[in-house]
Amino acid sequence: MKPLHRSRRLGLIAAAAVILGGAAWLVFAALEQNISYFYTPSKAQAESIEPGARIRLGGMVVEGSLAHGEGLEITFRVTDGEATLPVTYAGIVPDLFREGQGMIAQGSFNADGVFVAETILAKHDENYIPKELQGISHDAGSSTYTPPTD
Repeated sequence: MKPLHRSRRLGLIAAAAVILGGAAWLVFAALEQNISYFYTPSKAQAESIEPGARIRLGGMVVEGSLAHGEGLEITFRVTDGEATLPVTYAGIVPDLFREGQGMIAQGSFNADGVFVAETILAKHDENYIPKELQGISHDAGSSTYTPPTD
């Protein structure tokens, strides 16, 4: 027969493990709803991303693709050297946002396959480029593409 204090201690340890496991599950479930994965245009085309799924799309703004619509709405195309996707955004763009420069947009695809950006981030200096986009020429119109190294 086991001593009473040993059984009580084992019960407390089991209860603590169940509580910690439940808390960890709740944290991961909450984080899953707020995670936005990073995609390049070619990766986004290869994956079957559901319309409305929140992601980050990064690449170079294609030269000659930036068009201003009504109010603060703009449309442009973004490329990674292999694929090009249309993007629309309504809002004030960062000062450094322009054609031929790197950018990351957070938003989702609509039913027509157009990426609807909620926020846009532009590179902050001449040396910045996201790790996933290293090897892409700053000339967004060029067809040279070197896959990123891990």
